[in-house]
This record gives sequence, C-alpha cells and structure tokens, in this order.
Amino acid sequence: MTETTAETTTVPDLPGGPHDIEFFFDPGCPFAWQTSVWIRRVAELRDVSVGWRFISLLFINEGNDLPEGMVRAQQRGLEYHRLCAAARESLGNDAVGDLYRAYGERFWSATPGGDFGERLSAAAKAADPAEIVADLGLPTELLDHLGNDSWDGLIRAESDEAFRRTGPDVGTPILTFGPPDGNSLFGPVISSVPDDETSLRLYDAMQVLGEFPGFSEIKRSARAPLDLPLFS
Repeated sequence: MTETTAETTTVPDLPGGPHDIEFFFDPGCPFAWQTSVWIRRVAELRDVSVGWRFISLLFINEGNDLPEGMVRAQQRGLEYHRLCAAARESLGNDAVGDLYRAYGERFWSATPGGDFGERLSAAAKAADPAEIVADLGLPTELLDHLGNDSWDGLIRAESDEAFRRTGPDVGTPILTFGPPDGNSLFGPVISSVPDDETSLRLYDAMQVLGEFPGFSEIKRSARAPLDLPLFS
C-alpha cells in the first residue's frame, strides 16, 4: 500500500479491496449523503462491497470566491477527512464507512429552530467528532488527526483521482464501478432515497450508462427539494 503522507502523489489501494464500488464523498455535501444512503441500501440488497474514498470540496473549490461560511464548512469537512484517513490507515475501510454514516446521521438529521445559518451551526455541533468517535468505540487518538495536515496529500490525491476518472467540471458524489479501472460517473444526484425496488433499478441503470463508452451526460435542472430534516 502507498504511504499516506503529505508527499503522497498516487492513490493507495483500499483495505479489503478491490471493492465492487468506490464512492468518493465529502461529508459536507448533502447530495453525496443522500446518494450514500441509497448505495448502502443497494449494498445490503445486492451484497455489494463499497470502498470509501475522499473528495474534498475545499480542494476542488480552491481559487473560487465563496462565502466565508461555506469555506468554514468545507474546512470542517477536510478536518473530518483527516480523521477518516487516519481511521482507514489503522482500522480499515469499514471504519471510514462507519464514521461517514455517523457524521451524516447527526448532521443532516438535525432539526433545530432558527434561520438556516443557525440550523447549520447547531447541526455542526450535533456532529461533534469527539462524540462520534466515542459512540463508535473508536480510539480517541483519532481526534488528534483533525488538525494533522500530513493527510492532505492523500486527500488531495484522491480528489484529483476522482476527476481523472470522470473528467473535470463535475462534483460530488462520484462512483466507480469495478475499480480502479472500471467506469466512473458523477451522481446519481438524488433529493430523496427511493424505495428498494427503485433503488435497484437505479443502480442497474447507472451501470448500463457507465458501461457505454459513448455516454457522457444526462441532466435536468428542475430538482425536488432535499428530503432532509435540516432543510425542512
């Protein structure tokens, strides 16, 4: 396995791989979260193995003029990525999946009052890394890595790898079927999680689209509201 240090320039193999799917996520992206809930259900229904990789909104938005609050949120996502990277190094791929799930369940399910900015602030407090690590029974030493930028080389390399696989000008989430050399797609971008039958049909459709080399894009800008308590 490639060393996960600041000098990392190649993407390491994932523990327990190769997996059926690799899922690139940023914990601060609500659409990545909805898609992750869908893919976890597909994994249960089809016995699909999911490998969890990082794509940093902070890194991919470098140079863009973003609101200060968004930059802070993306920095928080990078810090959580560092914790996940340390967990993957010492505990394996499943620990990353558990950490991502625990963060998302706390953050996106928060239902505090106030305006949206106040709700976001309360959600960030609800997704406190120390509480998550404790609740999952993981080593508390992982918290030391929140500020450890030696993981940033790995996180940046995986962010770059996601775009190498799909091409530029896409976002999160990105899925690779049959990694590392299989087909990769941005999406699906879903506002709500479908029922089991539709989830499997959507999965099959994504595979068919990805396998056709002449396919590049389907899109509609009309979008249903996100079915997440934080946005209600």
